[in-house]
Amino acid sequence: MKLDTLEGMLHEVELIFEGEVVDINTRLFREMIIDALKFKRDDLDTLDLKIANRSMAEFRYAARVFKPYRGIRKVSIFGSARTPEDDPYYALAVDFARQLVEEKFMVITGAASGIMKAGNVGAGAEHSFGANILLPFEQGANDIIADDPKLITFRYFFTRKLFFLMEAQGVALFPGGFGTHDEGMETLTLLQTGKAPPMPLVLMELAGEDYWESWDQFVRKQLLRRALVSEDDLCLYKIVHSAEEGVAWMKHYYSTYNSMRRVRDNLVIRLEKQLSDQHIEELNDNFSGLFKHGKIKKSSALSQEVDQPLLLDKPRLVFRYNDRNAGRLNLMVQTINEMGLSIDGGSGSH
Repeated sequence: MKLDTLEGMLHEVELIFEGEVVDINTRLFREMIIDALKFKRDDLDTLDLKIANRSMAEFRYAARVFKPYRGIRKVSIFGSARTPEDDPYYALAVDFARQLVEEKFMVITGAASGIMKAGNVGAGAEHSFGANILLPFEQGANDIIADDPKLITFRYFFTRKLFFLMEAQGVALFPGGFGTHDEGMETLTLLQTGKAPPMPLVLMELAGEDYWESWDQFVRKQLLRRALVSEDDLCLYKIVHSAEEGVAWMKHYYSTYNSMRRVRDNLVIRLEKQLSDQHIEELNDNFSGLFKHGKIKKSSALSQEVDQPLLLDKPRLVFRYNDRNAGRLNLMVQTINEMGLSIDGGSGSH
């Protein structure tokens, strides 16, 4: 495939539109080319074209950087760029990232100073990604990740934020300003609405402090009391007070639960170990409100999952999800992990 010349690109376009569509990628290539031509048909403004062009280029490049590492779980670390290196929270972030790497995670940070640099320091460049953003101040890449090929510099916040969550299997929030709270609230919104799959979200707080405790009190007093969120939504995050506690929760979250995927009308939950029939019965009794109809059943891999060969041998739970109350679905994932501990015969650390 020679796409480095105009002649090569035109030839590739001819091949894409030649004959019947036989696979989903070819269909998507066709749709993207047609959508690009529709920009011309619709006579959109130059600014519209610039934003569309730049965001697509950013997405393509970032996806290419992340693709070789998609078999490794990653944690996005958010926090203030203004946290000095002698601050206890900086040390906490370094320790947290270091322990994540010891548990086979990689980290994604905003690549700047403060908590972001601490995350890269703790993980080391080899196990780090940097998602930098072009700003007039405060946001040059730190020296840990600056020359690494896993540094990506974004022009737009929306493409940057997309990759922070699309590529992560966990999120950690350290104390920070408006940007940190924006990223935290966006994470919670995507989890609450089911636009992101269930994942652990930890709020990192030093023992004896109340940065996230006071935030949690606001959520309970103002949002929960007014029924603006549900009780189940409160399980979408967990306040922790040490690097060990935060990493233990990340590890525990994937101790029995592996991942989930929608296959037509079915929600498929992949597991690290098989649950007992009694466990399945308990899940059906306690979480029946999540089902359109029917019950949870054990299953092997469905035929539509052949594109993920590394997961084909995982035991599965399959049910018809009603697409409501993602907070409760997250609670079911946590319950599945607790059931897995009983299989192992241990209480675990989480």
